[in-house]
Amino acid sequence: MQVLQRDIHRPLFPIDEPSTVDLPAGHVKQPGHRPLSTAVRFDHNHAFPMRDGVRLRADVFRPVDSDAVPVPAIVAWGPYGKTSTGALVIDKVPLRSGVAKSRLSGYDSFEGPDPAEWVARGYAVVNVDSRGSGDSEGDLRIWGTPEGQGGHDFVEQIAAQPWCSGRVALAGNSWLAIVQWFGALEHPPHLTCIAPMEGLSDALRENVGRGGIDSSVFFRMIASTLTGRAEQEDLAKMFETDPYRNEYWDDKRVDFGQIQVPAYIVASYSTGLHNPGSFRAFHEIPHNKKWYLGTLPHEYDLVSDEPVQDIARFFDFYMKDAQNGWEETSPVRLSLLGYNLPREVKALQALPWTQPGCAKLKLHLNADQSMRESHAAAATTTTGNATTLSYQADVPARQADSDAGELLFRYTFPRKTLLAGPSKLVVHMSAEVQDDLDVYVQLRKADAHGNILRYLNVALADLGVASESDVPLTNTLQHLGPTGQLRASMRAVDPELSTPYWQTLSHDRALVQPVARGEVVRLEVYIWPAGMVFEAGESLVLKMAGHDTALAELSTCRALLGW
Repeated sequence: MQVLQRDIHRPLFPIDEPSTVDLPAGHVKQPGHRPLSTAVRFDHNHAFPMRDGVRLRADVFRPVDSDAVPVPAIVAWGPYGKTSTGALVIDKVPLRSGVAKSRLSGYDSFEGPDPAEWVARGYAVVNVDSRGSGDSEGDLRIWGTPEGQGGHDFVEQIAAQPWCSGRVALAGNSWLAIVQWFGALEHPPHLTCIAPMEGLSDALRENVGRGGIDSSVFFRMIASTLTGRAEQEDLAKMFETDPYRNEYWDDKRVDFGQIQVPAYIVASYSTGLHNPGSFRAFHEIPHNKKWYLGTLPHEYDLVSDEPVQDIARFFDFYMKDAQNGWEETSPVRLSLLGYNLPREVKALQALPWTQPGCAKLKLHLNADQSMRESHAAAATTTTGNATTLSYQADVPARQADSDAGELLFRYTFPRKTLLAGPSKLVVHMSAEVQDDLDVYVQLRKADAHGNILRYLNVALADLGVASESDVPLTNTLQHLGPTGQLRASMRAVDPELSTPYWQTLSHDRALVQPVARGEVVRLEVYIWPAGMVFEAGESLVLKMAGHDTALAELSTCRALLGW
């Protein structure tokens, strides 16, 4: 089918000629950056041909003796500029997500591994401009088979370099994680392992069309930052043109059952697009050489000592045959957020909610806007008639945790409870003044005094501010709680894609179920996985609204909405 393209910002500067230079130990790219602890050979802007002749350009950082003693390579494949050269860099993220300038060398690709860290550990780091981005030729493609084929070819090109040991890993966060799924699906022979940190797995259902609702604001913002020398695939326009399941969207859903390489999977709850993809990956990859780590937002994770040491053990085991006992590591380390309490991490053999017999909490909504475990307390009046509760559905979303037009229900825990995994809201609803309706839901935590809480993703000391009031209200820095959303007419599910704990919408045009004004419909709204700690006396709060209740990923997203 025809793939729509859009103009992309074309840089006016000429392409640098390939070069190689040795950077000495102690070298600093710019004042304030992390110095190199060891000498590094820097191959700048070298070209690598793909199967169709298009050349991709990459920066390679490797030990100076790697021509004589080959090393394994870690590839960061992305569109953000191969060595902090794009428009989207860590400086553009509010408070740098707590990542001090002194922790990065400046030779890192945005959301990729830092050469200063990994060359010293005996690896090459390869930052490549993905097809059509930066200095690479061709049109910029977005995920799916084309990106997977490019990943296959590039891995094999790197494995054939005389300085490479023949073992290649893919690593990185967000976009750099998503492309790893598709690269692994092409089974490049020399791909040894992958380390996707927060990567969505279904562009339609988890991103631009989540719940059947146009949710493309964040992607449109990201797309506007990308630079290249040709055209860019227009994912948002493809959704605007045809928001229903077709071959284009099917190609952008990962078939995890086909992934064969070991995988180090990272997820956090504080993301508006990657959360379910990471969980689905761990559940559906068919082998047991996979590990799930619930942790802090990914930019912070890249440089934090404990996570770096952990992933180094993974890489060393598979890329260097280190006898470090990695495969004895607990498959799941599930992070549970305390909000006003310390975070708890549980070492487990599996995601608990995927196992038979896992404990479930079923709550019923009541007329007094409480939630209770007893079915007898369902929402009725004293005469036995059903009670109708309502909210103003057309209140615009500021995405700043201060919106009106929200309906709240509360449940107070009688004992300490750890809430983990996805949830489902079953509710009967109607719209009074329009056909169809959109419903957004969110789970929040309230303390014993009834105050609704936010979770600070990064410590104030690392953010460099004095109080929480100084922390911008963005999803990268503060987490409110897991969310769900659904357009009533799009409520049909696909049984083949669904699991006992998660129903996946079909997005099939033929299964759209129109909803007339005033018609009461039964909706099942699935809420993305949570990890929350409640003490006795603290409350779970359910929010319902006609607008997005999550914080914006970045403040520029609110600007696109007119705030």
